[in-house]
Amino acid sequence: MTPSTFTSAEAVELAAVSRSGFVESRHIGSAVVLDPDGSPLISLGAPEVPGFTRSSLKPLQAIAAMNLGADIRGTWAALATASHTCEAGHAEAVAGMLGSVGLSPADLHCPSAHPADGAFRRSLQEAGGDPKSALYFNCSGKHAAFLMAATAIGATTTNYLQPTHPVQAKVAEVVETFASESPAAVGTDGCGAPVFALSLVGLARAIGRVVRLGSADPATADANPMTTSAAEPYASYASEARTLMDAVFAEPWAIEGHGKPNTTVIDRLGVFAKGGAEGVIVMATKSGYSVALKCLDGSSRATGLVALTLLQKAGALPDVDDELLDELSAAITGPVTGGIDSEGRTAVVGQVNVGEDIARIR
Repeated sequence: MTPSTFTSAEAVELAAVSRSGFVESRHIGSAVVLDPDGSPLISLGAPEVPGFTRSSLKPLQAIAAMNLGADIRGTWAALATASHTCEAGHAEAVAGMLGSVGLSPADLHCPSAHPADGAFRRSLQEAGGDPKSALYFNCSGKHAAFLMAATAIGATTTNYLQPTHPVQAKVAEVVETFASESPAAVGTDGCGAPVFALSLVGLARAIGRVVRLGSADPATADANPMTTSAAEPYASYASEARTLMDAVFAEPWAIEGHGKPNTTVIDRLGVFAKGGAEGVIVMATKSGYSVALKCLDGSSRATGLVALTLLQKAGALPDVDDELLDELSAAITGPVTGGIDSEGRTAVVGQVNVGEDIARIR
């Protein structure tokens, strides 16, 4: 039998899409919300079944690179965990990361791409030439961090994506330490890096720990019962987690792009958010509540809406009322459009709502 994530029979309805009063699409999947101790508060579908974590894994990859000696902080640290749209600032930062260790975009082994950010792409086109480079790929910051780590330990940079490379071996170690779970499989991500199959419980546990550990006051972390115990294996990465979270919360634009969903959630709520391909997303509060979900059809259209709703229903967002939740959900979820209105603007004729399985949670 081919290895697989959960099936449609095991999934629940996460979201429904209505157009002109008619439900035309439904997104099914699985989700879990954990409290700061890692106990499940909400469990939907089959969150214990593994699936590839995709870019939601990036905080762990960034921590591994830092632990090996990659000198990244501030914007560079945020880029190490980013899936960026390649604004000019993103490209400049990644080029700086590479240049700091005597490397260039030619050393990146992620695919080449045009900048997703239209303004930056047009500026490059106006300057002449074809604006396509590995530097502009959305994972280039992570790859630059890998290369910086390889350089720091004196390892080769030509095969830094091989699972047996010391950098990727450290990533595997960090993943297992934070998730408290051995990956069910290792595959190749869209950027070429190894990607791990974890349960949604393991993914939520891991990122919840990263955000909680990185947000704790180092002066009181051991004495405060709401912070991570120094006895936990992952607590040895406290310095890296703190550097990473300080960077992301200080410069949320870097993790995706100005006005983009992950950036908006981080900026407006102070909640860490990291989406991945194929309908995966993870969010975590500084106090350690976390949510992870996968939309089975691979769509990310409703994942931010569903994740925020589940966090609110679990009591993890006490300062977010229904009005603010609706405002933020609209900001990060594309509208359902059709035709134009009386003033010639694109008309909104429907919306994306959380599914019945979530709406009835009290």
